[in-house]
Amino acid sequence: MTNTAIRYTLEFKQTLIDLHEKGHSFKELHEEYGPSLDTIRKWVQAATVIAIDHQGTAVTNEQFKQLQKENRRLREELDILKRAAVLLAKR
Repeated sequence: MTNTAIRYTLEFKQTLIDLHEKGHSFKELHEEYGPSLDTIRKWVQAATVIAIDHQGTAVTNEQFKQLQKENRRLREELDILKRAAVLLAKR
């Protein structure tokens, strides 16, 4: 028996998120549309607005995690460049 993951479109996910925001329970959405309760919960959590940036744009949990990851990568790059500058200055 093979275990193949079902891929859902962004439109489908957004539809379920919108329905949940309108008051439908996770259980109702699961029974009517099929994805597991945990899957729907994760989609809703990822789409939940956790902050408003200085421009008034909503920032979701998923966007925040992506920004943290990018920030970490950029800090690592900066650290490498600083070390390279020190080595080149010694020459």
